[in-house]
Amino acid sequence: MRDIGAGELPNRRAALGALLVGGAGVVSIGGFLFARDVIGPERLTAGRIVDRLQAVGGRFPGFRRNHAKGVAVAGRFESNGGAAELSTASVFRAGNHALRGRFSLSGGNPDQTDAVGAVRGLGLWFALPGGEQWRTAMVNLPVFPDPTPRDFYDRQLAYAPDPATGKPNPHRVAAYLAAHPETAAAMRVIAAHPPSPTFATSIFRGLNAFWCVDDAGRRTPVRWELTPRNGPTTPSSAGRDVLFDDLVTALRRGPLSWTLTVIVGVAGQDPTDNASVPWPSERRRIEAGTVVLTDIATETAANVRDVNFDPLVLPGGIEPSNDPLLQARSAAYAESYRRRAGEPGCPGSVRVVGL
Repeated sequence: MRDIGAGELPNRRAALGALLVGGAGVVSIGGFLFARDVIGPERLTAGRIVDRLQAVGGRFPGFRRNHAKGVAVAGRFESNGGAAELSTASVFRAGNHALRGRFSLSGGNPDQTDAVGAVRGLGLWFALPGGEQWRTAMVNLPVFPDPTPRDFYDRQLAYAPDPATGKPNPHRVAAYLAAHPETAAAMRVIAAHPPSPTFATSIFRGLNAFWCVDDAGRRTPVRWELTPRNGPTTPSSAGRDVLFDDLVTALRRGPLSWTLTVIVGVAGQDPTDNASVPWPSERRRIEAGTVVLTDIATETAANVRDVNFDPLVLPGGIEPSNDPLLQARSAAYAESYRRRAGEPGCPGSVRVVGL
């Protein structure tokens, strides 16, 4: 994948940071590049990735092509200033910033039954001074299964449910893993970290690496994660929407919070271009503040229904790494938005009543 040159970064960040919703603007930037094969020597386009997601997960007009089932949340980020030593980003200065977010489950079906083993997502959109934004889309996995966009594309077919059983064909999966040792290694790491029983007790990680840039221009590789500060819980109900029902119940009782931790990598030692490889556990960790969620609602145009949680929407002081997944994610999110924006309106994948 083509790296964005150093001279392009400020212009791209300024253009994206000025967008409040991220629909048309992200389509015109990330989607334009990827769709025209400027990114990716293998001619893998955003359109082909989204086509594959639709072929495997089904097509549900008006909904995201992956992580279709979701709910909107809102709250604030209480920055303690701890990460300001690494970056000039306003989000890391001491103070509070409003945020919106979205909890979700992987897959294209917004009516799927909640499964504890499904990948859980948390997208956050931080509103920052001067009209800047920071968007991040995290999941509850310790590493990403695939090192490249091509591997992600190919794995979707290898793991597609068999029509006869509704589950992936074990022989096809075994053959795929045998031919993709990096994914096989990542799957072993994932298997060693079973999911917690609820959204509120999940650790969410931004698996791609980024660069933090300080006021002297020093660049430090980082990853980040959210660690729950909520007490241990088990699902309080049963049924198709058990995970989301429990989240609604928990937020009605009071705020939920997570510690945002910046993991400090070592340049030249920790990979910045491969999200399937974990960094050493002894790496320095800086607590940057607390994400506090106070409100939950059905997705609508007034909250996050039309927001792309594009990982390349960054404030000054944070720059993308050379991870090829970042460009692919940005472009695929834009293509998914383009398609659903032209379809009947999404009514909200999880209905939240009484709020």
